[in-house]
Amino acid sequence: MDKYFGSSIWPVRRFEKGESHDCFDKVAEEVPVALVYNGISHVVMLATPADLEDFALGFSLTEGILASPEEMYACEIVEAENGIRIELDISSERFLYLKERRRNLAGRTGCGLCGTDSLSQAVRIPAPVTSSQIFSVETLHSGFDQMEKMQVLKQATGATHAAAWLDGNGHVSCIREDVGRHNALDKLIGALTVSRSDREKGAVLVTSRASYEMVQKCASAKIGILAAVSAPTALAIKIADETNVTLAGFVRKNGHTVYSHPRRLI
Repeated sequence: MDKYFGSSIWPVRRFEKGESHDCFDKVAEEVPVALVYNGISHVVMLATPADLEDFALGFSLTEGILASPEEMYACEIVEAENGIRIELDISSERFLYLKERRRNLAGRTGCGLCGTDSLSQAVRIPAPVTSSQIFSVETLHSGFDQMEKMQVLKQATGATHAAAWLDGNGHVSCIREDVGRHNALDKLIGALTVSRSDREKGAVLVTSRASYEMVQKCASAKIGILAAVSAPTALAIKIADETNVTLAGFVRKNGHTVYSHPRRLI
């Protein structure tokens, strides 16, 4: 399989039950992806090279580079010698704003803050969300069951995180995967923006811990519920409380823990 579809095939030697044999294994791809705005490289992230248009739009919106999707005029994926360039044409006003921020980071897998040059950039608090969405506990847990069955890349490679959209009817209608949890969420938000989904009517489900940046991205996208299979951080809880986001962690078959605004989960 071409590596720019998310995975590739590698020869391996597998050891099982005291015996070994040579075979092939499907492995998740992780490549440098540079986001280039109006010809100027802004950030390089390590990401799974699938759904990159969604990633570019979601990242641009959740990082505040774009205020709306209409400010992005074009998006082109270009294969380079050592990775991929995503070349975006954005409005002159947003490009001037981007230049003023002077942010140039090189992110490791799942890390979106490496290289940020000021504390004010690191902890950016969006406006409080106004979502009135309510889910039953049973619907929330059903969503995680649905998501697990839809994680095609994880099933093939065992190496990726997922972010899924639980719509207002209790169905997982969109899922995106990546080796980086932040990247998967940006891809999902980009896809929801393209499909014009009502982001106030639903919830984001993630297969990772809930860090501050995951909460920040959801709040930026006006999403009122973030549920994670693992733990949140203290800063994530603080920001979720301030931005009116319902934050749930440790969502497993036998229960979950709600850290902020529990009224949306009944």
